[in-house]
Amino acid sequence: MINIFTTRMFRRFTIFLISLGAVVSCFTDYGIMKPGEDNYIYVYDTAVTTVEVEVEVPVEVEVEVPVEVIVEVPIYIEVEVEGDVGEIWIDSFRQPNEVDGIDILWVIDTSGSMHRYDDRLLAGIETMLAALPPTNWRLVMISNDPSYAVTESEFPLVPGDDIDDATSMYTIMGRGGVERGFEAVYEYITANPYAATWMRADAALLVVFVSDEEEQSYTVMPTVPDFTSWYSSLRGGSSFISSIVNQEPTISMCPWMVSSIDVGNRYMDATTYFAGIVVDICEEDWSAGVADATRSVAPHEDWELTKTPIEDSIVVFINGSPDYNWVYSAIDNTVYFTVIPSGSALVEIGYRYLLPDTGTP
Repeated sequence: MINIFTTRMFRRFTIFLISLGAVVSCFTDYGIMKPGEDNYIYVYDTAVTTVEVEVEVPVEVEVEVPVEVIVEVPIYIEVEVEGDVGEIWIDSFRQPNEVDGIDILWVIDTSGSMHRYDDRLLAGIETMLAALPPTNWRLVMISNDPSYAVTESEFPLVPGDDIDDATSMYTIMGRGGVERGFEAVYEYITANPYAATWMRADAALLVVFVSDEEEQSYTVMPTVPDFTSWYSSLRGGSSFISSIVNQEPTISMCPWMVSSIDVGNRYMDATTYFAGIVVDICEEDWSAGVADATRSVAPHEDWELTKTPIEDSIVVFINGSPDYNWVYSAIDNTVYFTVIPSGSALVEIGYRYLLPDTGTP
C-alpha cells in the first residue's frame, strides 16, 4: 500500500527598498527531501520572482532663491548758495553812567611767583596813567592778601604823578602770600579807615585784579555771586572790574606746562559779570588791555572795532533797536557816535569781516 503524503509549499519573502522603487524576491528551493519525523515532504521552490514597487520618499532639496530688498538711504547733496561773505562779529558794551571822577584799585598778587611780572605790571600802570583823563582820578595799589590790604595806607596817585611815583608805591606796598582778592577788596573798602579818606561815593570805581593763581577767598566773599552782589551795590551802576590772570590752557600764552597753569576762573567770572576786560597774564604787553580797561569807565563817544569790517555790513543797535547816529572811520577802524548813547545803554555793533590770512571768508 502506498502512503500518499500531503505536500506544503513554503514561500519566504525578502523586500528590498531601493530609491524610488523596490524589488521583491521570492525564493523557493526546489527539491524533494525524505520525510521527516512529521511525515511531510518539504519542497523548496528555488525560482526567483522580481516585483517592482513604487514608493514615495520625501526629498529635501536646497534651492537658492534671489531676494530683492529695498533699503532707504539718505543722500546729501552739496549745493552752493549765494549769500553774504565774511564771518560775523559783534562788539558790544554797556555805556557807563556819567560820573564825577574815577577811583582805581589795583589788587595785586604779591606772592613769590609774581616777581617775574614786575616789569609788565609797571608798564601796564604807565599805560593806564597815560590813558586816564587829565583830571579827577585817583589810583592805589594793594596786596590781594587781606591781612595787608586792611592796613594799607599809601596816599593815592593823582593827576600829575608819573611812572616813578607808581614804582615807589609798588615797591613799598605790603606783601603777603595769600591769594584772596575778593576778600582783600572787601576788607580794604569796609575795614581800612584810610580808604575812606580818598575813595568817593559819587565817583566810578575800577578794580584791576592781577594774579597768576585762582582767587581763594572762603570765609568772606566765598563765592563769585557774593562778591559781585556786594560790589555792584557800591557805586550805583558805575562799578567796573578788569583782570590780568591765567587763562584756559587752550588759549593761554604761558610757555610752561599745562598742569602748572592755575586758571583765574573766579576773577574772570566776576570780570565778565561787569562786562570788563580780561588780559592774559603771560601776554608780553598788557598795554592794549589796560587801555581798554581804562576807557571802559568813562562814557564812550566812540568805539574801536575788534576786527576790520566789510564797511557796508556794519549795523548798530542800542538797547535792541537800530541806531543810525554814527559814522565809521576806516583810518582808525572806529565807530564815532554823533549822538552819545545814554548811560547804562547796551550798545551792539555787528559786522562781517574777512579772515586776514587768506582774504576769504
